[in-house]
Amino acid sequence: MMELERKLIAAAAFLLLSATVAAADYVRPPPRKTLHLASHPKASSQPQQVHISLAGDKHMRVTWVTDDKSSPSIVEYGTLPGRYSSVAQGESTSYSYIFYSSGKIHHTVIGPLEHSMVYFYRCGGQGPEFQLKTPPAQFPVTFAVAGDLGQTGWTKTTLDHIDQCNYDVHLLPGDLSYADYMQHRWDTFGELVQPLASARPWMVTEGNHEQENIPFLKDGFESYNARWKMPFGESGSSSNLYYSFEVAGVHVTMLGSYTDYDEQSDQYRWLKDDLSKVDRKRTPWLVVLFHVPWYNSNKAHQGEGDDMMAAMEPLLYAASVDLVLSGHVHAYERSKRINNGRFDPCGTVHITIGDGGNKEGLAHWYINPQPEWSVFREASFGHGELKIVNSTHAFWSWHRNDDDEPVRSDQVWITSLVSSGCVAEKRHIQRGILVAP
Repeated sequence: MMELERKLIAAAAFLLLSATVAAADYVRPPPRKTLHLASHPKASSQPQQVHISLAGDKHMRVTWVTDDKSSPSIVEYGTLPGRYSSVAQGESTSYSYIFYSSGKIHHTVIGPLEHSMVYFYRCGGQGPEFQLKTPPAQFPVTFAVAGDLGQTGWTKTTLDHIDQCNYDVHLLPGDLSYADYMQHRWDTFGELVQPLASARPWMVTEGNHEQENIPFLKDGFESYNARWKMPFGESGSSSNLYYSFEVAGVHVTMLGSYTDYDEQSDQYRWLKDDLSKVDRKRTPWLVVLFHVPWYNSNKAHQGEGDDMMAAMEPLLYAASVDLVLSGHVHAYERSKRINNGRFDPCGTVHITIGDGGNKEGLAHWYINPQPEWSVFREASFGHGELKIVNSTHAFWSWHRNDDDEPVRSDQVWITSLVSSGCVAEKRHIQRGILVAP
């Protein structure tokens, strides 16, 4: 009898182990091809590639492209469809890249706008009507997050999933179009994201695929800077490659991994000044984005963020940054609160989310054993959602693209460093690092 019991127990244990392994052994769907969007004839003055971004307090920048170089840079807008009570005049630019010439790229700032309000708008005095919703003035506020998007079938799936969530602002930590010198791919990317990017503000920073520099012929980021103008001037920055903005009770700082960041650089001086001005009573949450992750246990891009981390992590720690979002590595990973390579209850949570759907595929290989600071990691396409509930708590979730269904695969409640007492504890560090000349 005892022998039979042992055999039954052994069989049950084997079945339980097999089921556990099967559940954990997620089989990733295969790659999807690059999208080739059908071209539909448009009037030369019709607005294309429409997207919006925050442009200072209660203002929004509307960006679009026309083939007609004489088309005006005006935006008509109002709170009722077809009835525009206000009009704003903007500016325009264009660029040439070897044998490519862009259309006329319009940038027009509208406002002041009311918070949590739907506005209807029209670009250039004609064409279709678009609508946008402004972010709230106070908590809760929700950010959709996806980096390294590209233009593949998985990109489309990620965008469809983001479209299903009730978010206020999209954050993109670099690598947008994957045009990679093929300038018409900037145009197709603009068309691909227009349904989402024309309705909610997209706040982006640059990645390596935005560089596109040609020695002696073309400086880097020319296409990116012309098409995706961010509020750098409004935040005291001299470069579109790094800037900051505030929404509800959150201060968001966007940094550049591919522009100088050492202690003598303009970016370093600007970051020091930007962080020193943050009022944690008004914006208790502090979030930072850049492209190349500082904490990464994937074998891809190992060590590429080390120099930037050595220069800037002391600034972020002194300022009590709650959360860092980065891309570059085509996989997902979330850390514990960490500083200087070690767990620190007053450190920063680092999340790598370079898994939006790029053409290069996933980064499957990780360093083993998993580092102590790494909580969750997986090589799958997907997107993140960050809901700042109030001044003390935020809910982060990562949604894997499981075929065509978004599956919540990682989630965590995050407590703000302000409410943890860390900001008060580090006042002496702030005075020594952020305020020092």
